[in-house]
Amino acid sequence: MSERILDRVVVVLDHPQNVVNIAAVIRAMKNMGVHRLRLVNPAEFDPYRIEGIAHRSTDVIEGTETFTSLEEALADCVRVVGASARSRTAVRNYTRPRPAAESLLEAAPDGNVALLFGREDRGLDNDALDLCHAIAVIPTDPDYSSLNLAQAVMVILYEVFLASDQGDRPLPRRGKRANAPATREHLEHMYGALEKGLDRIQFFKARKSQSVITTLRTVFARAGLDVRESRLIAAIGFEIGHFLDRLERSLRGTGPGEADPTSESDSLPGTGDDESSPMT
Repeated sequence: MSERILDRVVVVLDHPQNVVNIAAVIRAMKNMGVHRLRLVNPAEFDPYRIEGIAHRSTDVIEGTETFTSLEEALADCVRVVGASARSRTAVRNYTRPRPAAESLLEAAPDGNVALLFGREDRGLDNDALDLCHAIAVIPTDPDYSSLNLAQAVMVILYEVFLASDQGDRPLPRRGKRANAPATREHLEHMYGALEKGLDRIQFFKARKSQSVITTLRTVFARAGLDVRESRLIAAIGFEIGHFLDRLERSLRGTGPGEADPTSESDSLPGTGDDESSPMT
């Protein structure tokens, strides 16, 4: 479905009592790509206050329509889904938000479709429910089932947004500073550096080195390290050794510029990278 399908979706608030709630509903609508709002006998409607709460929503505010009767507000809609926190005693077409959203969009090519919400303190009365093709009941914890108006609007519009295929848009790309996933060579280099560093501080004195490294392998495998991260962790292992080497030279009185013939290279084989400087 194209994004224009969402232009057929109308949110209708029946007797809303609080301008703050209207503003919160508009924020939810903007989040989910729905821009048409109809109000039936609102207790107050102050565009200036709403704009101050729901920033950058001028298009929805200026396009908001007001009506004196619910029948008039729904007159041009080919399908109406009401929202309720619970099922009533009367036999009605109860459904959940997901199939309700799908049914709305299936009807949208034929005309406007409406999501109807009642006033904050009472919800929809029976006369309003009579005008609905279906009633969407949002599942909640029975010990605390009450949702505020904007929450209910957001839950159902989220399902509408997904049903319109907008939820299938690609996820954001990795940031410019992100690196490719670490290769097996990078990871083995990292584990070798960690093992050497831990061995230098006698970490394995009371532990089996193989068991420790196996645990670290499991942890880092879950993390899914990238190249930069694996190099940083390897640098930690190398720096342990470098620190101990500097300490030993200091105790022996060896100058920092004198090479230690026993020191090992901390570069990844074949790359020439200095793992002690992973941030560059």
